[in-house]
Amino acid sequence: MSSSPDDVRPASLPRVVAASLIGTTIEWYDYFLYGSAAALVFGHVFFPKADPLTGTLLSFLTYAIGFAARPLGALVFGHFGDRIGRKRLLVLSLLLMGGATTLIGCLPTYDQVGVAAPVLLTVLRLVQGFALGGEWGGAVLLVSEHGDRRRRGFWASWPQGGAPAGNLLAAGVLSLMTAVQSDAAFLAWGWRVPFLLSALLVMVGLWIRLAVDESPLFKAALAAAGQRGGREKPPLVAVVRDHWRDVLVAMGARMAENISYYVLTTFVLAYAVTQTHLPKQTALNAVLIGSAVQFALIPAFGALSDRVGRRPVYLVGALGVGGWAFVFFRMADTGSFVQLTAAVTVGLFFHSMMYAPQAAFFSELFATRTRYSGASIGAQFSSVAAGAPAPLIATALLKDYGSATPIAVYVALAAVVTVVAVLCGRETRGADLEDVGADARVDSVKAPASL
Repeated sequence: MSSSPDDVRPASLPRVVAASLIGTTIEWYDYFLYGSAAALVFGHVFFPKADPLTGTLLSFLTYAIGFAARPLGALVFGHFGDRIGRKRLLVLSLLLMGGATTLIGCLPTYDQVGVAAPVLLTVLRLVQGFALGGEWGGAVLLVSEHGDRRRRGFWASWPQGGAPAGNLLAAGVLSLMTAVQSDAAFLAWGWRVPFLLSALLVMVGLWIRLAVDESPLFKAALAAAGQRGGREKPPLVAVVRDHWRDVLVAMGARMAENISYYVLTTFVLAYAVTQTHLPKQTALNAVLIGSAVQFALIPAFGALSDRVGRRPVYLVGALGVGGWAFVFFRMADTGSFVQLTAAVTVGLFFHSMMYAPQAAFFSELFATRTRYSGASIGAQFSSVAAGAPAPLIATALLKDYGSATPIAVYVALAAVVTVVAVLCGRETRGADLEDVGADARVDSVKAPASL
């Protein structure tokens, strides 16, 4: 067996962590920018004939459609990421995401070209979803496979920080534009500026990502496969054959994490503006503050998972967010900026307890030559049932019942699913990511006699 890196941190690890964090921040900026704009702008610009709540519902529908492409992105990027490497696919995902986001900033409105405008918007959203479906797995694996198992939870959590950092950046730019412009100017052209800014951010991200090394574990596994010879099964076949239980655990674990996040950071914008009549900028500032706090929390909870295990941290987060959902809307209903900010921040505190250990947890479930496919499929297939419809379902429940209580019940039920899934999974803290250790672990579970 090759020597383990447990006692030595590779010199390139900080650079890999920085590259993954910056790259995921840019991609999540692009993705969350769409969600924020769907809550605040797209109903007016692309669906002007509908009443405000129906316009928001329609814009959230285009937002949800993007999630449909994420499983396809997971399959395509996972397959090639397990065959030719993590780095190349991460560069491609960044180009696709940045290109689609920049083009959204150039789109004509409904008043200019009619129904073609929301159709083009939907197509570009699908490209965003496809790119993000392949981004997450590659980014967290590149860090996980460079680091050592004793602090993997901490180091692998840094790419997860790209989500709140991207949301922070997206909400910050939108908040700045709403602060310096009238509502009319913002709806006329100001909303386009954050989307066009993506072109510059992508150039920065490419410069950084092209400078990092390929995963050493992947290179070793690829060399070992070449020495063995023969034709390997497609990664998807190996995942279905050897890791289907792990995929189901990952999918279930994502339910509460994904649903709660989009309710806390995307739906809340529309809720605060339409139900409590807070200004757009005030609602954005509440999300800004919560996202800033979450960015600091994620590495702390990642480190905690290295000490006590992935499952305990994850379970507390799921239980916490399920209970907090009921308090969250009561605080938001006060119309107070302070209470709204506190509600979002505490919700993201519990979310961080799930999101921080998730990268290491999912990475440790799969062997190297199937890890990109397995982690991506588990994470992205669940997003179709979780994050995709979350703002849509929340908006529909609010419209049908005129109350946020059914939305809180919805989040709590998702928390129950996640608790069950995590309890059914195994503790992975300290797992060996090298192929021999991973394959032996899988075989020992399936058929001890074969050893």
